[in-house]
Amino acid sequence: MNRILHIMLRVSDIEKSVEFYTNILGMKILRTFDRPEEGYSLTFLGYAEESNSCVIELTYNYGKHRYDIGNGFGHFAIGVSDCYEACAQINELGGTVVREAGPLAGSFETIAFIEDPDGYKIELIER
Repeated sequence: MNRILHIMLRVSDIEKSVEFYTNILGMKILRTFDRPEEGYSLTFLGYAEESNSCVIELTYNYGKHRYDIGNGFGHFAIGVSDCYEACAQINELGGTVVREAGPLAGSFETIAFIEDPDGYKIELIER
């Protein structure tokens, strides 16, 4: 069976990014490894084990403190039970909400958008 295993994001500050994904979005660190001889470290995070769900791989390349997100990447989405409540919690915890919770035009869905410390967009979709 085919399925998406993970999404990789290059980050400029691994500690700051891990704090965002764990403390603000509530993910768990699933595994990490550091390859000093190769100049990078990886942290895998998610809401469930890798064997059961898609997770995020944060890649930190030693000494690289800025990336251009580019115009090809849009966002990834996370399902939440209440978009309004999620935005309130994210704001309270110091996260950045770039589109407050509200209806998606032409749809019955409620969505919001937030940004991680590197500016990657994350869509919250009420489920």
